[in-house]
Amino acid sequence: MNNRALALDALRGYAIITMVLSATIVTHVLPGWMSHAQTPPPDHAFNPMLPGITWVDLVFPFFLFAMGAAFPFSIGKRAEKGDSKLKLVYEAIKRGVQLTFFAIFIQHFYPYVLSSPQDIRSWLLAILCFAILFPMFMRIPLKMPEWAHTCIKLLAYGVAVILMVTTSYADGRTFSLYFSNVIILLLANMAIFGSILYIFSMHNRWIRMGVLLLLMAIILGSTAENSWTQAVFNYTPLPWMYRFDYLKYLFIVIPGSIAGEYLMEWMKNLKDTDHSDSLQYRKLSIVLVPLTIVLIIFNLYGLYTRMLAINLSVTLILLLAGKYLFLRPTDGIALLWKKLFNAGAYLLLLGLCFEPFQEGIKKDPATFSYFFVTSGLAFMALLFLSIVCDYFRCVRSTRFLVMSGQNPMIAYVVGDLFILPLANIVGIAPLLSYFQQNAWLGFLQGVILTGISVLATMFFTKIKWFWRT
Repeated sequence: MNNRALALDALRGYAIITMVLSATIVTHVLPGWMSHAQTPPPDHAFNPMLPGITWVDLVFPFFLFAMGAAFPFSIGKRAEKGDSKLKLVYEAIKRGVQLTFFAIFIQHFYPYVLSSPQDIRSWLLAILCFAILFPMFMRIPLKMPEWAHTCIKLLAYGVAVILMVTTSYADGRTFSLYFSNVIILLLANMAIFGSILYIFSMHNRWIRMGVLLLLMAIILGSTAENSWTQAVFNYTPLPWMYRFDYLKYLFIVIPGSIAGEYLMEWMKNLKDTDHSDSLQYRKLSIVLVPLTIVLIIFNLYGLYTRMLAINLSVTLILLLAGKYLFLRPTDGIALLWKKLFNAGAYLLLLGLCFEPFQEGIKKDPATFSYFFVTSGLAFMALLFLSIVCDYFRCVRSTRFLVMSGQNPMIAYVVGDLFILPLANIVGIAPLLSYFQQNAWLGFLQGVILTGISVLATMFFTKIKWFWRT
């Protein structure tokens, strides 16, 4: 078996690839379920009153879930090697600060931010930003003293700061700490607070659950005027970096950490007596594959079309069918599937029970139903990928997912900061206008641009140029 959980890499890769895809398709010619449910076509104006979710609304929670699932492998293994809690907390804060810098830096150097309309200067600056990110977030593959690596990294940060402060932007904009990529900023907060919570509860999942209940109480209590909960909710010493409201995404990250523990327990307990190759387990895997896919797709359809009663009924039937499959004693990877299925089933049902609350499930403003439903579906997605990647070992067909998931920071920005600027410089970017004529071409544009971004990411992963915080 692998010494790395390929299913987790594949889930992270799926999240980052679909994140890029959702940003590159021509949404104004596509149906509503190809956009966020709260920003429907044709004008895509934000409407917080619209309930429902689409596949686009699963992208970010799946990535958060994968982040939490990585905690046992990153934090847990370092703790086993003897790193103190204080050192682990320091590393978590350091990672969060680095991600915050990343969020601010890339946001200032998107070509459309640098000039309007975009010009050769904006494209060259975007490519320069992309190049500077390499010494900033990867270890230079040359033999040199540790202090030399540190100096190169600090020099890259210094150049980035100078560029941000001295560059002129479109529409009279100036450098601002408050102007950052909100997705990366949320990930930075989760890297800090999610990691710290895991550090002090890695041997007791109930502590994590208890903290989530306290967090829920503060969030719900913050609506009471002049209450201490409202004061805590509104307090922020660094408003450009932290808001208490960001902590609500721990409701996805922490379940992810439990999924990661399930994966690690399976990998640690692999034995020669594992019956995973038996006919019983093979039949189980063949049934679970369509079951998990149907659960995900039908819940997206039912919640988007607001067929709530039918969606709940079908979900219950499918979950009971899945529960029946695990009645026999299991071990090895089948025991992992059972744990993932049970946790996912509970969270999915919990989310559907919360669905009428807060006027229906919504990504923005995020509701408790959204946190629990997406966490439950993430468990099902991880189960599906565990079967495909770690059981059937479909390595070649999932390589693009795994390699993208191993280098997500590059995958996230390579399109905007390198591929599109380069396409504009060589004069082929105007051809993209032909893809805005109908829905098929609008989707094809996203597939092409995303595919190029994936190939570029796979190249950097192949040569082991990883961006790490």
